[in-house]
Amino acid sequence: MEGRYSFRGTVMLNGKFKGQISSEDTLIIGERAVVAADVRAGAVRVSGEVSGSVRAMERIELTRTARVYGDVEAPLVVVAEGAILDGHCRVAKPGPLVEVPPARDVAVLPLKR
Repeated sequence: MEGRYSFRGTVMLNGKFKGQISSEDTLIIGERAVVAADVRAGAVRVSGEVSGSVRAMERIELTRTARVYGDVEAPLVVVAEGAILDGHCRVAKPGPLVEVPPARDVAVLPLKR
């Protein structure tokens, strides 16, 4: 699948997905999953592969079979022995996931004298 995916409740993804995933609930990425996406959810459990950033309002759990190639951010991050995390890990204060607006292009012009 490819695109933007949002849901309510608990969802388990055990296939291929590319795009964006967002929810305030729980996402479980199964052992056979290959995800190339930015993930935003209430809680995330990873047992498969994720290429992209993962942010959670409550917790992120990387099981021993997890392979994450990107940054993770949550108030609680659990990394099991054997998990692969190739990115930055940020333990942030609990709260809603606030999207940061994209940066605007800035032009620098020389001063006229």
